[in-house]
Amino acid sequence: MAKKILFINQEIIPYVPESELSLMGKALPQVMQENGHEIRTFMPKWGIINERRGQLHEVIRLSGMNLIIDDTDHPLIIKVASIAQTRIQVYFIDNEDYFSKRQMTMDEKGADYSDNGERAIFFARGVLETVKKLRWVPDIIHVQGWMGAVIPLYIKTAYHEEPSFANTKVVTSLFTKSLNSNLGSNFKKCVEFREAKADLLNKYNDDFSFEDLGKLAIDYSDGVIAAHKNVDKDLLKYAQANNIPTLKYPGEDFGQAYEAFYAQICQEQTD
Repeated sequence: MAKKILFINQEIIPYVPESELSLMGKALPQVMQENGHEIRTFMPKWGIINERRGQLHEVIRLSGMNLIIDDTDHPLIIKVASIAQTRIQVYFIDNEDYFSKRQMTMDEKGADYSDNGERAIFFARGVLETVKKLRWVPDIIHVQGWMGAVIPLYIKTAYHEEPSFANTKVVTSLFTKSLNSNLGSNFKKCVEFREAKADLLNKYNDDFSFEDLGKLAIDYSDGVIAAHKNVDKDLLKYAQANNIPTLKYPGEDFGQAYEAFYAQICQEQTD
């Protein structure tokens, strides 16, 4: 049965062409679209993206909201473009402070940005608020990359009564790419929004690490996928120990395996 699938990607070819994450996840939205599913795709508007070459343009009706992160207003800008070869439309979450004037995870000197946690929170809330404005109700949200790792928490807490997400299942893909630095002790405070309270994160380290971020995504997901043969084995074991349905790395020909996993996750909702 055809489903509505929201793909939340950290990186997408051709906008981030030389990326391990892009190379591993490049075909998934296209495969699912070709299989008859209705899809929407989001990613951050990293500063390395050439807007003219990529033919990005702002969607005025979706932009204009301010998101409060750590008691500071941050304007949300939505841009859109289409990948010519696949006709897949990509929505970009943009903000001058967090994305437009920045590289991706690291600055020009190779150091992780100290506010990567805030950037991930802004991205997560920006995606979910935009989907609400689109009046689109996904059956599955598939998170690919640490930048979207806060989304499972928000779906199951802060947005659980929103009509767009009330019955949505969340799948998280694990990759090999990671952060070099922790997200800091302020991350738990910044993540607070509605029912997503900081005390829900008491089980994780106060100096929030990349491993903590992976565990957070797993804890609030309905399914976990090993998207590479060398993903963190400890995170996979963590998912299995917590009885989260897990798909082992299916290889490059992943289409049928993902379809079956989606069906399994959605069936468990109806049982």
